[in-house]
Parts: sequence; structure tokens; C-alpha cells
Amino acid sequence: MSSDLFDLTGEVAIVTGAGRGIGEGIAKVLADYGASVVCAARRTEEIERVASEIVAANGRAIACTADVTNAADLTKLAQSAIDEFGQLDMWVNNA
Repeated sequence: MSSDLFDLTGEVAIVTGAGRGIGEGIAKVLADYGASVVCAARRTEEIERVASEIVAANGRAIACTADVTNAADLTKLAQSAIDEFGQLDMWVNNA
């Protein structure tokens, strides 16, 4: 098995529901493997904590408050990823 099988360096991911539970875990694992992560959820405090923990572990992450039932918020998430990291490669719908 290749050692870079899970290398996500240079990739950018949005993870919805990233404030706790499975979404938090997904966001942290993606960051551990090198992805820049947009942590998205309705509760600002939770995603700010997760993004801060990723950054403290030498990862790249931002928090973006969003309601996935609102189309404008989804557009905002995508634009936040592009504005901050220059691209968007994957979207994990966990919310």
C-alpha cells in the first residue's frame, strides 16, 4: 500500500455538521491527512472550537456558520472555501 494513499495535501474540504460528533471527527481526520477544512454548522461556538483545534495541531481550517437548508448559506460556504483557500475539492454532507 502506498504511503501517500491518504495524502490530501493541497485539497480543500467543506464538512457540514463539523461542530461535534462524526462531523468533528471527519474534519479533524481530513486535516490530519493534509486537507484545508471549512468547518460548517449552525452553532458558531462549536465550529470555532473545532477549527481552532485543527489550527493548533498545525492544520488549516476556518469556521463558517451555515444552515444547510438555506441555499444562500450553501453558496456562502463554497465561496468561503474559495476565498480562503483558493479552491474547493470535496464536500462532506454530514448535517
